[in-house]
Amino acid sequence: MKIIGLGVDIIENKRIKSLIRNKKFIHRIYSKKEILISNTINNKTSFFAKRFVAKEAFSKAIGIGFRDKLNFKDISILNDKNGKPYYDLTAKLRKIIFKYLKINKFKVYLSLSDEKNYSIAFSIIQKWLVKKI
Repeated sequence: MKIIGLGVDIIENKRIKSLIRNKKFIHRIYSKKEILISNTINNKTSFFAKRFVAKEAFSKAIGIGFRDKLNFKDISILNDKNGKPYYDLTAKLRKIIFKYLKINKFKVYLSLSDEKNYSIAFSIIQKWLVKKI
């Protein structure tokens, strides 16, 4: 396996706290799945801040930022049954990864962390190497 993409982002949580008061912002940045899940979360600032930086970190790992039809809403961060965060890799995201990184077989890793004032995300895209026998 080979790391071909790496991205990290950090945000001051008070920035997101003020932005999420605007419903237009929420609907422009977050997926329908994320918005639905947020309705069950008490600490909405932490929830939305970590997802915001995860989206930024993912776009940096691809190496393109938000352009060429990649939007914040295209990237959805979910949690598995144990609470581990992961990217919901839709067909659109897979096409973008193929277009820019020229790979079909890959794994994406995500790590999220926050404190009272800051949230951070770290994203890795790893190419699966096929061994020839």
